[in-house]
Amino acid sequence: MKDARRVNEDGPSGRTADGRATSGSTIAAVSSGSGTAAVAVIRVSGPQAGAAVTALAGRLPEPRRATLATLRHPASGAEIDRALVLWLPGPRSATGEDMAEFQVHGGRAVVAAALDALIAVPGIVPAERGEFTRRAFLNGRMDLAEAEGLADLLSAETEAQRRLAFAHAFGHLGEQVARWRERLIRAMALIEAGIDFADEDDVPAEARALARPEAEQLRAELEAALKDRRGALLRDGATIAIAGRVNAGKSSLINALAARDIAIVSDEPGTTRDVLEVALDLGGHKATLIDTAGLRTAEGAVEAEGIRRARARIEGADLVLWVHDVAAEPPPQTRPDIDSQAELWLLANKVDAGAAAFVRPDWATRDFAISAREGEGLDTLTSALAEAVAARAGGGEHPALIRERHRANAQDAAGHLSVALAGWDKLSDELLAEELRLAGRALGRITGAIDIEDLLDVVFREFCVGK
Repeated sequence: MKDARRVNEDGPSGRTADGRATSGSTIAAVSSGSGTAAVAVIRVSGPQAGAAVTALAGRLPEPRRATLATLRHPASGAEIDRALVLWLPGPRSATGEDMAEFQVHGGRAVVAAALDALIAVPGIVPAERGEFTRRAFLNGRMDLAEAEGLADLLSAETEAQRRLAFAHAFGHLGEQVARWRERLIRAMALIEAGIDFADEDDVPAEARALARPEAEQLRAELEAALKDRRGALLRDGATIAIAGRVNAGKSSLINALAARDIAIVSDEPGTTRDVLEVALDLGGHKATLIDTAGLRTAEGAVEAEGIRRARARIEGADLVLWVHDVAAEPPPQTRPDIDSQAELWLLANKVDAGAAAFVRPDWATRDFAISAREGEGLDTLTSALAEAVAARAGGGEHPALIRERHRANAQDAAGHLSVALAGWDKLSDELLAEELRLAGRALGRITGAIDIEDLLDVVFREFCVGK
């Protein structure tokens, strides 16, 4: 690692031209939440972490034991705060480097003064988004899937998201990928044995016969994981589109379900011109509720664009709620003109106006009598929505593939296995081994074992400063 003098030679800020902290620099940032609090946590990581503790606290405390100390500015000697100080020498630390942690009082002025004092220590620079976790990954303290799980854990909004992110942050996907790679390595070892003993008439054929079940089983497991779409549903949430004709009460419904004014409610037809969205927590699962423009023959270019966008979002929704004004007329017996393969629920709205009873049309999976304006029937509807979203998310073990990056690499691995299996009796040992090797590289990219440098900026910019 670089020493402090070399760090300073990299530039006055200790950063490269693209703004990243240099490899030998030491980073510091507040790792607790913003705003006033009882306690704020400031973390430091890098070769100057010990020097930072000595400069502010006067001495290095016993490793991994919280010590109460008076913090002083290294230049002026002015007292800053009485704080708990932890000294965490590497490699047994979160980042794999020397680390320090200062638990100061959470007032803004205290935090600002402590950070100012740390930056005054030579070689220490402010951390950027995700720099602590990035260093943990680069130093082998976590794999890339665990880092992504940590990012998801930090941004989790619902209980289901928290459970899924926690599992991935602490090795669920990494362990699954390791099992897949072990199966692949066994198959590759057998094929390689056939190559090494090519002069033995029976060895190559026997090796292939033993390797094939491993490759077939691995492809089956990858295909099963790819068919499981629960990961995206749990992480990103279900999409529920509110559709219907103009003035059916769609905007009133989204306002009622969100318990706040999201959309403008008006008796004027065509008021909703754009797609409006709101995130809901439905029984611990995230759902995105979408209010769309009323479907009719547009009376202008703006409304036409709104209807086009509405149809596009309806087409991609996981569930469609068709809102119908039963105070005006009975629900239509023919399926609404929408392009969607999702379940279509009928919401018979404005029942408070004394609408007559109706028979559920064949196109409706379920029906609910509601009054969006008065709140009648909304508790029943909300409970049904929570049950539907939970059913789609499924139970059992956590899904392995929760990001598109994971899915793309798993699909790549399955593709190479399919090529290998299709030509199992025709390909040479060398070509067969190459297809298995490429499948292994694709699996390695999931956890960041290989070919990941171009992914790092994308992954770690999702983090907050201090993590």
